[in-house]
Amino acid sequence: MTHPTGRGRAARLLPALAAIALVPSLAACVDNAPSTDATGTAGAPSSLTVDSSADACTLSATTAPSGNLVFTVTNSGSDVTEFYLLADDGLRIVAEVENIGPGLSRDLVTVAKPGDYFTACKPGMVGDGIRAPFTVTDSGADVAPTGELAEQIAVATTGYVAYIKDQTEQLLSGTEAFVDAYKAGDDDEARTLYAPTRVHWERIEPVAESFGDLDPRMDLREADLADGEKWTGWHLLEKDLWQPDAAANGGEEYVPLTDTERTKHADQLLADTQELFDRTHSDEFAAEITADFIGNGAKGLLDEVATGKVTGEEEIWSHTDLWDFQANVDGARVAYDGLRDVVVSKDATLAEDLDARFTELQGLLDQHRDGDAFVLYTELDDAQVKELSVAVDALSEPLSRLTAAVVL
Repeated sequence: MTHPTGRGRAARLLPALAAIALVPSLAACVDNAPSTDATGTAGAPSSLTVDSSADACTLSATTAPSGNLVFTVTNSGSDVTEFYLLADDGLRIVAEVENIGPGLSRDLVTVAKPGDYFTACKPGMVGDGIRAPFTVTDSGADVAPTGELAEQIAVATTGYVAYIKDQTEQLLSGTEAFVDAYKAGDDDEARTLYAPTRVHWERIEPVAESFGDLDPRMDLREADLADGEKWTGWHLLEKDLWQPDAAANGGEEYVPLTDTERTKHADQLLADTQELFDRTHSDEFAAEITADFIGNGAKGLLDEVATGKVTGEEEIWSHTDLWDFQANVDGARVAYDGLRDVVVSKDATLAEDLDARFTELQGLLDQHRDGDAFVLYTELDDAQVKELSVAVDALSEPLSRLTAAVVL
Protein backbone atom coordinates (compact mmCIF):
# COMPACT_ATOMS: atom_id res chain seq x y z
CA MET A 1 0.00 0.00 0.00
CA THR A 2 0.92 3.62 -0.15
CA HIS A 3 0.91 6.14 2.55
CA PRO A 4 -0.70 9.57 2.81
CA THR A 5 2.46 11.66 3.06
CA GLY A 6 4.39 10.69 -0.01
CA ARG A 7 4.92 6.98 -0.56
CA GLY A 8 3.83 6.52 -4.21
CA ARG A 9 3.60 3.11 -5.82
CA ALA A 10 4.30 2.68 -9.53
CA ALA A 11 3.80 6.31 -10.44
CA ARG A 12 6.12 5.45 -13.29
CA LEU A 13 5.88 1.82 -14.46
CA LEU A 14 8.79 0.21 -16.25
CA PRO A 15 7.99 0.70 -19.94
CA ALA A 16 8.41 -2.95 -20.91
CA LEU A 17 5.97 -4.05 -18.24
CA ALA A 18 3.49 -1.19 -18.20
CA ALA A 19 0.83 -2.99 -20.21
CA ILE A 20 1.13 -6.05 -17.98
CA ALA A 21 1.03 -4.15 -14.72
CA LEU A 22 -2.15 -2.29 -15.56
CA VAL A 23 -4.21 -5.47 -15.96
CA PRO A 24 -5.03 -5.81 -12.22
CA SER A 25 -6.51 -2.33 -12.23
CA LEU A 26 -9.10 -3.45 -14.73
CA ALA A 27 -10.01 -6.51 -12.72
CA ALA A 28 -10.56 -4.41 -9.63
CA CYS A 29 -13.52 -2.56 -11.13
CA VAL A 30 -16.14 -4.63 -9.38
CA ASP A 31 -19.45 -3.39 -8.00
CA ASN A 32 -19.39 -5.43 -4.83
CA ALA A 33 -21.87 -3.62 -2.63
CA PRO A 34 -25.53 -2.63 -2.70
CA SER A 35 -26.31 1.03 -3.29
CA THR A 36 -28.09 3.40 -0.96
CA ASP A 37 -27.66 7.12 -0.52
CA ALA A 38 -25.37 8.61 2.13
CA THR A 39 -28.17 8.65 4.68
CA GLY A 40 -28.52 4.87 4.60
CA THR A 41 -30.96 2.88 6.66
CA ALA A 42 -30.43 0.94 9.85
CA GLY A 43 -28.02 -1.90 9.12
CA ALA A 44 -27.71 -1.00 5.43
CA PRO A 45 -24.50 0.39 3.94
CA SER A 46 -24.29 4.10 3.15
CA SER A 47 -22.92 4.71 -0.33
CA LEU A 48 -20.92 7.73 -1.40
CA THR A 49 -19.27 8.58 -4.69
CA VAL A 50 -15.80 10.04 -5.04
CA ASP A 51 -14.49 11.72 -8.18
CA SER A 52 -10.69 11.91 -8.23
CA SER A 53 -9.33 14.23 -10.90
CA ALA A 54 -5.93 15.84 -11.40
CA ASP A 55 -6.71 18.69 -9.02
CA ALA A 56 -9.86 17.78 -7.07
CA CYS A 57 -11.30 15.11 -4.79
CA THR A 58 -15.07 15.52 -4.92
CA LEU A 59 -17.33 13.50 -2.62
CA SER A 60 -21.08 13.24 -2.94
CA ALA A 61 -21.32 14.08 0.77
CA THR A 62 -18.97 15.24 3.52
CA THR A 63 -20.87 13.43 6.26
CA ALA A 64 -22.24 9.92 6.66
CA PRO A 65 -23.84 7.91 9.46
CA SER A 66 -21.73 5.43 11.38
CA GLY A 67 -21.70 1.83 10.25
CA ASN A 68 -20.98 0.26 6.88
CA LEU A 69 -19.75 2.78 4.31
CA VAL A 70 -19.12 2.16 0.62
CA PHE A 71 -17.04 4.75 -1.25
CA THR A 72 -17.22 4.28 -5.02
CA VAL A 73 -14.09 6.01 -6.29
CA THR A 74 -13.89 7.03 -9.96
CA ASN A 75 -10.67 8.28 -11.50
CA SER A 76 -11.49 11.06 -13.96
CA GLY A 77 -7.86 12.15 -14.18
CA SER A 78 -4.98 10.98 -16.33
CA ASP A 79 -2.79 9.43 -13.60
CA VAL A 80 -3.30 6.35 -11.42
CA THR A 81 -4.90 7.49 -8.17
CA GLU A 82 -5.68 6.38 -4.61
CA PHE A 83 -8.33 7.26 -2.03
CA TYR A 84 -7.90 7.29 1.74
CA LEU A 85 -10.09 7.62 4.79
CA LEU A 86 -7.74 8.99 7.46
CA ALA A 87 -8.15 9.32 11.21
CA ASP A 88 -8.49 12.76 12.79
CA ASP A 89 -4.69 13.04 13.16
CA GLY A 90 -4.34 12.95 9.37
CA LEU A 91 -1.74 10.19 9.65
CA ARG A 92 -3.35 6.89 10.55
CA ILE A 93 -5.01 5.16 7.61
CA VAL A 94 -8.47 3.85 8.51
CA ALA A 95 -9.11 2.44 5.03
CA GLU A 96 -7.73 2.92 1.54
CA VAL A 97 -8.16 1.84 -2.05
CA GLU A 98 -5.30 2.22 -4.50
CA ASN A 99 -4.14 1.47 -8.02
CA ILE A 100 -7.22 3.05 -9.68
CA GLY A 101 -6.35 3.64 -13.31
CA PRO A 102 -7.69 6.54 -15.41
CA GLY A 103 -11.35 6.06 -16.30
CA LEU A 104 -11.80 3.23 -13.80
CA SER A 105 -13.80 2.87 -10.57
CA ARG A 106 -13.28 0.84 -7.43
CA ASP A 107 -15.23 0.41 -4.22
CA LEU A 108 -13.82 0.90 -0.74
CA VAL A 109 -15.88 -0.87 1.92
CA THR A 110 -15.28 -0.01 5.57
CA VAL A 111 -17.03 0.15 8.93
CA ALA A 112 -16.72 3.63 10.42
CA LYS A 113 -17.28 4.73 14.00
CA PRO A 114 -18.66 8.19 14.85
CA GLY A 115 -15.98 10.86 14.75
CA ASP A 116 -13.93 13.27 12.67
CA TYR A 117 -11.90 12.03 9.73
CA PHE A 118 -10.15 13.26 6.61
CA THR A 119 -10.63 12.04 3.06
CA ALA A 120 -7.77 12.22 0.58
CA CYS A 121 -7.31 11.52 -3.10
CA LYS A 122 -3.75 11.12 -4.32
CA PRO A 123 -3.48 11.49 -8.13
CA GLY A 124 -0.13 10.15 -9.27
CA MET A 125 0.14 8.35 -5.92
CA VAL A 126 2.64 10.91 -4.56
CA GLY A 127 2.52 13.81 -2.12
CA ASP A 128 0.07 14.56 0.68
CA GLY A 129 -2.98 14.19 -1.53
CA ILE A 130 -6.05 16.41 -1.87
CA ARG A 131 -7.63 16.39 1.58
CA ALA A 132 -10.88 17.50 3.14
CA PRO A 133 -12.61 17.00 6.51
CA PHE A 134 -15.17 14.22 6.74
CA THR A 135 -17.59 13.57 9.59
CA VAL A 136 -19.22 10.32 10.64
CA THR A 137 -22.28 10.96 12.76
CA ASP A 138 -23.74 8.54 15.28
CA SER A 139 -26.46 6.62 13.46
CA GLY A 140 -27.52 4.76 16.58
CA ALA A 141 -27.59 1.60 14.48
CA ASP A 142 -25.84 -1.51 15.74
CA VAL A 143 -24.18 -3.18 12.76
CA ALA A 144 -22.02 -5.48 14.86
CA PRO A 145 -22.28 -9.14 13.89
CA THR A 146 -24.11 -11.52 16.19
CA GLY A 147 -24.20 -15.24 16.92
CA GLU A 148 -21.93 -17.60 15.01
CA LEU A 149 -20.82 -14.82 12.65
CA ALA A 150 -19.61 -12.74 15.59
CA GLU A 151 -17.67 -15.72 16.92
CA GLN A 152 -16.04 -16.34 13.54
CA ILE A 153 -14.99 -12.71 13.20
CA ALA A 154 -13.66 -12.65 16.76
CA VAL A 155 -11.49 -15.67 15.96
CA ALA A 156 -10.29 -13.97 12.76
CA THR A 157 -9.33 -10.69 14.43
CA THR A 158 -7.65 -12.38 17.39
CA GLY A 159 -5.67 -14.61 15.07
CA TYR A 160 -4.64 -11.72 12.84
CA VAL A 161 -3.42 -9.64 15.78
CA ALA A 162 -1.32 -12.61 16.91
CA TYR A 163 0.08 -12.94 13.38
CA ILE A 164 1.02 -9.25 13.29
CA LYS A 165 2.77 -9.52 16.64
CA ASP A 166 4.71 -12.59 15.51
CA GLN A 167 5.82 -10.93 12.27
CA THR A 168 6.95 -7.73 14.01
CA GLU A 169 8.89 -9.82 16.53
CA GLN A 170 10.72 -11.58 13.70
CA LEU A 171 11.18 -8.29 11.85
CA LEU A 172 12.78 -6.70 14.91
CA SER A 173 15.19 -9.55 15.59
CA GLY A 174 16.09 -9.81 11.90
CA THR A 175 16.66 -6.07 11.63
CA GLU A 176 18.95 -6.15 14.66
CA ALA A 177 21.14 -8.77 12.96
CA PHE A 178 21.05 -6.91 9.63
CA VAL A 179 21.98 -3.58 11.25
CA ASP A 180 24.84 -5.17 13.19
CA ALA A 181 26.32 -6.61 9.99
CA TYR A 182 25.81 -3.41 8.00
CA LYS A 183 27.38 -1.16 10.64
CA ALA A 184 30.32 -3.54 11.00
CA GLY A 185 31.00 -3.31 7.27
CA ASP A 186 30.16 -6.97 6.70
CA ASP A 187 28.32 -6.26 3.47
CA ASP A 188 28.17 -9.88 2.36
CA GLU A 189 26.31 -10.84 5.54
CA ALA A 190 24.06 -7.77 5.30
CA ARG A 191 23.15 -8.67 1.71
CA THR A 192 22.39 -12.23 2.81
CA LEU A 193 20.07 -10.99 5.57
CA TYR A 194 18.34 -8.25 3.56
CA ALA A 195 15.58 -10.15 1.73
CA PRO A 196 14.78 -12.76 4.43
CA THR A 197 14.36 -9.97 6.98
CA ARG A 198 12.19 -7.78 4.77
CA VAL A 199 9.66 -10.56 4.19
CA HIS A 200 8.33 -9.93 7.71
CA TRP A 201 7.64 -6.32 6.74
CA GLU A 202 6.07 -7.25 3.43
CA ARG A 203 3.69 -9.78 5.00
CA ILE A 204 2.13 -7.08 7.19
CA GLU A 205 2.56 -4.10 4.89
CA PRO A 206 -1.02 -2.78 5.28
CA VAL A 207 -0.52 -2.65 9.04
CA ALA A 208 2.90 -1.04 8.81
CA GLU A 209 1.60 1.50 6.33
CA SER A 210 -1.42 2.36 8.47
CA PHE A 211 1.09 4.24 10.62
CA GLY A 212 1.53 7.15 8.26
CA ASP A 213 4.64 8.51 9.95
CA LEU A 214 6.61 5.25 10.11
CA ASP A 215 6.11 3.93 6.59
CA PRO A 216 7.96 6.70 4.68
CA ARG A 217 10.85 6.60 7.13
CA MET A 218 11.23 2.84 6.74
CA ASP A 219 10.21 1.82 3.22
CA LEU A 220 10.29 4.79 0.85
CA ARG A 221 11.77 4.12 -2.58
CA GLU A 222 14.11 6.64 -4.18
CA ALA A 223 11.83 7.01 -7.22
CA ASP A 224 9.00 8.13 -4.92
CA LEU A 225 10.86 10.90 -3.11
CA ALA A 226 9.03 14.22 -3.13
CA ASP A 227 11.01 17.42 -3.63
CA GLY A 228 13.00 18.17 -0.50
CA GLU A 229 12.07 14.87 1.18
CA LYS A 230 14.81 13.07 3.10
CA TRP A 231 15.48 9.48 2.10
CA THR A 232 15.87 6.96 4.90
CA GLY A 233 15.07 3.32 5.53
CA TRP A 234 15.50 -0.05 3.89
CA HIS A 235 15.87 1.03 0.28
CA LEU A 236 18.57 3.61 1.05
CA LEU A 237 20.63 0.82 2.62
CA GLU A 238 19.71 -1.52 -0.24
CA LYS A 239 21.24 0.90 -2.74
CA ASP A 240 24.38 1.22 -0.63
CA LEU A 241 24.76 -2.57 -0.52
CA TRP A 242 24.10 -3.08 -4.25
CA GLN A 243 25.83 0.03 -5.54
CA PRO A 244 24.74 1.00 -9.08
CA ASP A 245 27.01 2.12 -11.87
CA ALA A 246 26.60 5.61 -13.26
CA ALA A 247 24.27 4.47 -16.05
CA ALA A 248 21.80 3.09 -13.48
CA ASN A 249 22.19 6.13 -11.24
CA GLY A 250 20.96 8.90 -13.50
CA GLY A 251 24.34 9.27 -15.16
CA GLU A 252 26.09 10.14 -11.90
CA GLU A 253 28.70 8.08 -10.09
CA TYR A 254 27.27 6.60 -6.91
CA VAL A 255 28.83 7.94 -3.71
CA PRO A 256 28.78 5.30 -0.95
CA LEU A 257 27.57 6.25 2.51
CA THR A 258 30.29 7.11 4.98
CA ASP A 259 30.73 5.08 8.16
CA THR A 260 29.01 7.87 10.08
CA GLU A 261 26.09 7.91 7.63
CA ARG A 262 25.84 4.12 7.76
CA THR A 263 25.57 4.18 11.53
CA LYS A 264 23.04 7.01 11.51
CA HIS A 265 20.68 5.43 8.99
CA ALA A 266 21.01 1.90 10.35
CA ASP A 267 20.29 3.08 13.88
CA GLN A 268 17.22 4.99 12.67
CA LEU A 269 15.90 1.92 10.84
CA LEU A 270 16.28 -0.15 13.99
CA ALA A 271 14.64 2.53 16.15
CA ASP A 272 11.71 2.80 13.74
CA THR A 273 11.35 -0.98 13.72
CA GLN A 274 11.27 -0.96 17.51
CA GLU A 275 8.55 1.69 17.38
CA LEU A 276 6.52 -0.43 14.96
CA PHE A 277 6.91 -3.37 17.34
CA ASP A 278 5.78 -1.28 20.31
CA ARG A 279 2.72 0.10 18.53
CA THR A 280 1.54 -3.26 17.25
CA HIS A 281 1.88 -4.80 20.71
CA SER A 282 -0.35 -2.20 22.36
CA ASP A 283 -3.92 -2.84 23.50
CA GLU A 284 -5.06 0.16 21.44
CA PHE A 285 -3.74 -1.43 18.25
CA ALA A 286 -5.49 -4.74 18.88
CA ALA A 287 -8.80 -2.91 19.34
CA GLU A 288 -8.45 -1.31 15.89
CA ILE A 289 -8.23 -4.61 13.98
CA THR A 290 -11.61 -5.35 12.41
CA ALA A 291 -12.92 -7.65 9.72
CA ASP A 292 -12.96 -4.86 7.13
CA PHE A 293 -9.37 -3.91 8.00
CA ILE A 294 -8.27 -7.50 7.43
CA GLY A 295 -10.22 -7.86 4.19
CA ASN A 296 -9.05 -4.55 2.75
CA GLY A 297 -5.51 -5.42 3.80
CA ALA A 298 -5.60 -8.67 1.85
CA LYS A 299 -6.60 -6.81 -1.30
CA GLY A 300 -4.03 -4.11 -0.58
CA LEU A 301 -1.28 -6.71 -0.52
CA LEU A 302 -2.28 -7.92 -3.99
CA ASP A 303 -2.23 -4.30 -5.16
CA GLU A 304 1.33 -4.10 -3.83
CA VAL A 305 2.26 -7.08 -5.98
CA ALA A 306 0.60 -5.60 -9.05
CA THR A 307 2.15 -2.14 -8.78
CA GLY A 308 5.58 -2.83 -7.30
CA LYS A 309 6.65 -6.45 -7.40
CA VAL A 310 5.45 -7.53 -10.85
CA THR A 311 7.10 -4.43 -12.35
CA GLY A 312 10.43 -5.12 -10.62
CA GLU A 313 10.43 -1.63 -9.10
CA GLU A 314 10.32 -2.51 -5.41
CA GLU A 315 13.82 -3.93 -5.05
CA ILE A 316 15.38 -2.11 -7.97
CA TRP A 317 18.97 -2.49 -6.73
CA SER A 318 18.97 -5.99 -5.19
CA HIS A 319 16.37 -7.53 -7.54
CA THR A 320 14.98 -9.58 -4.64
CA ASP A 321 11.40 -8.76 -5.68
CA LEU A 322 10.26 -12.39 -5.62
CA TRP A 323 10.91 -12.59 -1.87
CA ASP A 324 8.60 -9.57 -1.46
CA PHE A 325 6.10 -11.02 -3.94
CA GLN A 326 5.88 -14.23 -1.91
CA ALA A 327 5.60 -12.31 1.36
CA ASN A 328 2.72 -10.19 0.05
CA VAL A 329 0.92 -13.34 -1.07
CA ASP A 330 1.63 -14.94 2.32
CA GLY A 331 0.09 -11.98 4.11
CA ALA A 332 -2.95 -11.90 1.84
CA ARG A 333 -3.48 -15.64 2.29
CA VAL A 334 -3.25 -15.41 6.09
CA ALA A 335 -5.78 -12.55 6.08
CA TYR A 336 -8.17 -14.49 3.84
CA ASP A 337 -7.75 -17.76 5.73
CA GLY A 338 -8.73 -15.99 8.95
CA LEU A 339 -11.96 -14.81 7.35
CA ARG A 340 -12.60 -17.93 5.28
CA ASP A 341 -15.24 -19.44 7.57
CA VAL A 342 -17.23 -16.21 7.28
CA VAL A 343 -16.89 -16.21 3.50
CA VAL A 344 -17.95 -19.86 3.24
CA SER A 345 -21.10 -19.14 5.24
CA LYS A 346 -22.01 -16.06 3.19
CA ASP A 347 -20.62 -16.77 -0.30
CA ALA A 348 -19.28 -20.30 -0.72
CA THR A 349 -18.63 -19.78 -4.43
CA LEU A 350 -16.34 -16.86 -3.68
CA ALA A 351 -14.42 -18.99 -1.18
CA GLU A 352 -13.94 -21.74 -3.76
CA ASP A 353 -12.71 -19.21 -6.31
CA LEU A 354 -10.25 -17.66 -3.87
CA ASP A 355 -8.93 -21.07 -2.81
CA ALA A 356 -8.24 -22.00 -6.42
CA ARG A 357 -6.67 -18.66 -7.36
CA PHE A 358 -4.32 -18.63 -4.36
CA THR A 359 -3.22 -22.18 -5.20
CA GLU A 360 -2.61 -21.29 -8.84
CA LEU A 361 -0.51 -18.23 -7.99
CA GLN A 362 1.51 -20.12 -5.39
CA GLY A 363 2.27 -22.83 -7.91
CA LEU A 364 3.74 -20.27 -10.31
CA LEU A 365 5.84 -18.66 -7.58
CA ASP A 366 7.22 -22.05 -6.57
CA GLN A 367 8.60 -22.48 -10.09
CA HIS A 368 11.06 -19.66 -9.41
CA ARG A 369 12.47 -20.95 -6.15
CA ASP A 370 16.17 -21.60 -5.69
CA GLY A 371 16.34 -23.85 -2.65
CA ASP A 372 14.98 -21.86 0.28
CA ALA A 373 15.34 -18.63 -1.70
CA PHE A 374 14.23 -17.28 -5.07
CA VAL A 375 16.00 -16.43 -8.29
CA LEU A 376 16.66 -12.76 -8.89
CA TYR A 377 13.83 -10.96 -10.66
CA THR A 378 16.12 -10.02 -13.53
CA GLU A 379 16.43 -13.73 -14.37
CA LEU A 380 12.75 -13.91 -15.37
CA ASP A 381 11.88 -13.35 -19.01
CA ASP A 382 8.91 -11.31 -20.22
CA ALA A 383 6.73 -14.40 -20.68
CA GLN A 384 7.32 -15.51 -17.08
CA VAL A 385 6.57 -12.04 -15.75
CA LYS A 386 3.37 -11.91 -17.78
CA GLU A 387 2.33 -15.33 -16.49
CA LEU A 388 2.73 -14.10 -12.91
CA SER A 389 0.87 -10.88 -13.70
CA VAL A 390 -2.09 -12.75 -15.20
CA ALA A 391 -2.29 -14.97 -12.10
CA VAL A 392 -2.23 -11.90 -9.84
CA ASP A 393 -5.02 -10.41 -11.94
CA ALA A 394 -7.07 -13.61 -11.63
CA LEU A 395 -6.76 -13.52 -7.83
CA SER A 396 -7.24 -9.76 -7.56
CA GLU A 397 -10.80 -9.78 -8.92
CA PRO A 398 -12.37 -12.18 -6.38
CA LEU A 399 -10.21 -10.76 -3.59
CA SER A 400 -11.68 -7.32 -4.32
CA ARG A 401 -15.04 -8.77 -3.19
CA LEU A 402 -13.76 -10.18 0.10
CA THR A 403 -14.52 -7.25 2.41
CA ALA A 404 -18.02 -6.72 1.07
CA ALA A 405 -18.77 -10.43 1.41
CA VAL A 406 -17.68 -10.37 5.04
CA VAL A 407 -19.14 -7.12 6.39
CA LEU A 408 -22.20 -6.32 4.25
